[in-house]
Amino acid sequence: MEIINRRQRMFSIARKLRREAKTVGFVPTMGALHEGHLALVKECRARCDVVIVSIFVNQTQFNDQKDLAAYPRDLTADAALLAEYEADYVYAPEVSEIYPDDFSTYVDVEGLTDRMEGSSRPGHFRGVATIVTILFNTVRPDLAFFGQKDAQQVAVVKRLTRDLGFETEIVVVPTVREPSGLALSSRNTRLSVQDREKAAVVINALREAKTAFKKGERNAADLTNIVESRLRDEPLAEIDYISVVDRDSLQPIEKIGDNETLICAAVTFSGVRLIDNVILNRKQ
Repeated sequence: MEIINRRQRMFSIARKLRREAKTVGFVPTMGALHEGHLALVKECRARCDVVIVSIFVNQTQFNDQKDLAAYPRDLTADAALLAEYEADYVYAPEVSEIYPDDFSTYVDVEGLTDRMEGSSRPGHFRGVATIVTILFNTVRPDLAFFGQKDAQQVAVVKRLTRDLGFETEIVVVPTVREPSGLALSSRNTRLSVQDREKAAVVINALREAKTAFKKGERNAADLTNIVESRLRDEPLAEIDYISVVDRDSLQPIEKIGDNETLICAAVTFSGVRLIDNVILNRKQ
């Protein structure tokens, strides 16, 4: 496994792999790797000739500088994990390689980014779209792997990939969870043991709504009320939003039809913001 710090070196390897007609798989991360990330790497390894993982804490997607400063960084530990999972290359550039002092070009995906996470975290998706564009241009992957937990990010990346003409297939891997059901996240390490246990209320609330859907409930407001009521039972839970939206367009839905639909929630526990979702009408 090779760790690459320079963009020109990554360009060179990407060109070589294309000449060799290798199927290149890519897993973009910000490090602090956990089993959720490793599930992406495992899926990538199973489907691709070459596995490239990026580790880059992307400053432009943080609207809270304290959150950026607190983000865990341990390249040595992350690289050791990736070696165990047989990654071929780790692209871990310095900030100056991605954002030189005179950097002035950003990517906006309009329409999908003005609600939910986009509303709560202004500028977040501009940062996500910009770094994904830079990384896709650098690595030139055939397949790129993302987790379902970040459902809005997935929709944004899919739209960006289509609109900007990237020849990259976006593969979405199911959310990996702790035994309690809590979605794995690098942020979970900032929760106390007690808060971590109580935070499982998020997925439990979403699952209650999904059960109601399976029993015939199609009114989005009623499903939202089910989630909100369950979350209100937990005093530590501070609700940011609960949204029922089309999985692809992220447009709010009043009555659920045949399209794949997301129930998404963002909830804060002791200052740690968590997101999760469930899918209704999942297609095979």
